Amino acid sequence: MQKIAVIDYGMGNLRSVSKALEHVADNAEVVVSSDASVIESADRVVCPGQGAARDCMAALQQTGLAQTVLDIAGTRPFLGICMGYQVLLTHSEENGGVDCLNIVPGEVTRFAEPLFDAGSRLKVPHMGWSEVRHVRDHALWSGIEDASRFYFAHSYYCVPQDDAAVAGSCHYGHEIAVAVTAPNLFACQFHPEKSAGDGLQLLKNFTNWDGR
Repeated sequence: MQKIAVIDYGMGNLRSVSKALEHVADNAEVVVSSDASVIESADRVVCPGQGAARDCMAALQQTGLAQTVLDIAGTRPFLGICMGYQVLLTHSEENGGVDCLNIVPGEVTRFAEPLFDAGSRLKVPHMGWSEVRHVRDHALWSGIEDASRFYFAHSYYCVPQDDAAVAGSCHYGHEIAVAVTAPNLFACQFHPEKSAGDGLQLLKNFTNWDGR
């Protein structure tokens, strides 16, 4: 039986993520852990996260799990969710500027305020359901129609340096990269664990993904 580790660095929505994975992964043991050796022994790893960039990076560094993520990302199927996506980039503007893990080169920047679309003012944070467009084919989109709706809750968005890394986008005032991919890595701004059937399908796809 494969093991899926959900990284516990004190900043993630751990229960909902782990329960969603347990629901879809009948071929796996799901463990929530802050122990680097447990995480490193897993077949698949999920890095969730919520809160501010400075707090998330501080928690990763203080627990030693920043190095764990650097060591394992790219070595086995890895899924970053929400802040677990943002910390993979190079730098975030949040909290006056925070250096992140630089696994996916790029910047995290705040939505403009005021933010408009077609003359209507949009709320910041971007919170609620929005359509996600498949920018490129990917195994994690299997069984999910293009422009399906996923649940978001964020004030900052990612701008990857390499457009070829972008797997999914969403229009909120302008087009934003809400999913990126690299060998053995997929990360998304939205919350699949809160996104009903399509979110569960994405998580199920992750449990079967070979990382390519």
